[in-house]
Amino acid sequence: MNKANESLRGWVLVIGVLFLIALMASMIVYALYQGLNVVQRSIQPVNDVTSNLGTQVSLALNPTPTILPDPITVIYQVRSLARLETIQYSVEKVITAETGQGMFGALFGDRLLFVAHGVVLAGVDLAKLGPQDMWRQDNVLYVRLPEAEIFIATLDNQKSYVYNRDTGLLTRGDVNLETAARQAAETEIEKAALEDGILLQASQNAENFMYRLLRDLGYPDIIFVKPTPVP
Repeated sequence: MNKANESLRGWVLVIGVLFLIALMASMIVYALYQGLNVVQRSIQPVNDVTSNLGTQVSLALNPTPTILPDPITVIYQVRSLARLETIQYSVEKVITAETGQGMFGALFGDRLLFVAHGVVLAGVDLAKLGPQDMWRQDNVLYVRLPEAEIFIATLDNQKSYVYNRDTGLLTRGDVNLETAARQAAETEIEKAALEDGILLQASQNAENFMYRLLRDLGYPDIIFVKPTPVP
């Protein structure tokens, strides 16, 4: 009987020890879990500060330009147009603009390469077409269209850019150099279109358009008379 009691007490002791070990293990796991949460909560503000600091540094090194248009708009003139645009040129031109070159160019010089993309629109202004420019003779309609002209010669700012710029060691560069390059680019783009014969093509396209229009209006025979050149 004593041996049975001793055996029972032994099992109770073993079970008690195992229960205490399991309880202690649970408490340790819970404590570790809470500790990790505290550490994560402690580290999170540091990560947030670091992230915000990195964002601020990035914005400082690469600032986004702020555009503030004046809320007041002044309209100087409103004019009705009757322009017949008959041709469009897309032109690319490389412009070199420089200042302060020469013996001391490495110190005071400024030089840039500007890649210009431009658009040139040409056609005839039908507002200049008067009654004396259209007449019938022997069932033939004679038409004298106005001379072709360039309506728009402008840069495409989304495609135009400064490819390279070199400034001297002792200068911060000419603030007006890029503006001068853009102005020269517009002139060169228009000049290139003129040299390629844009006005002649615009005049021919205008005649083709008006011919189809007048035929649809019931004039079967149409002859275009060249306008008298303006001196």
